[in-house]
Amino acid sequence: MTSSIPLAAGEQFAAQSVTTAGFAVGMALLIVEHWRWYKGGGGAAAAGAAGGGGKDPKELIPFWFGVAFGILMVACPAGLLGTVSDALRWAGNGAGGWVMSTMTGQRATTTVATGAPGLNQYGALVVTALVLVLFFLRKQFAKLIKGRWKKGVLCGVLLCITTGTAAVIAQATVGGANDLGQYVFDAATNGTFT
Repeated sequence: MTSSIPLAAGEQFAAQSVTTAGFAVGMALLIVEHWRWYKGGGGAAAAGAAGGGGKDPKELIPFWFGVAFGILMVACPAGLLGTVSDALRWAGNGAGGWVMSTMTGQRATTTVATGAPGLNQYGALVVTALVLVLFFLRKQFAKLIKGRWKKGVLCGVLLCITTGTAAVIAQATVGGANDLGQYVFDAATNGTFT
């Protein structure tokens, strides 16, 4: 199923797939965020008593949480989250395509089919609860955390393809949301943990 939204003078918004340029943008975000963490260290808490530079892996949690949320957005093709993920893919493909053609003279090609495994009603329960929690707590998060999370969302949306390692991660993320939702629902309604 494809979604087309007319934008301007014959331009169509149809970004169910990620181009090689969009994938390159996602990979660049992944590399840059980890490089900044690696070179920046983890601050005084991670440096320890010796005063050396340390890397605190907890600094990457907002980014990786954003990646997981981006994958879950792709798994919601019929909802608002799916529409936003399509818009992010369109923007990533466009920006990456412009850079690729300007720098290399090559045009971006469409990658293999993109998407994520579908959410069931229990996974949708988890995503809905997650969206509501994020909405209600949005003022509690620092700007730095929000920025890392947003980069992670874009990275997750652009790297969520149906083959290779990305497919394994998407399957684990969406399958985990489905399983968690069923577990919580069964516990809440039946008083049993299955």
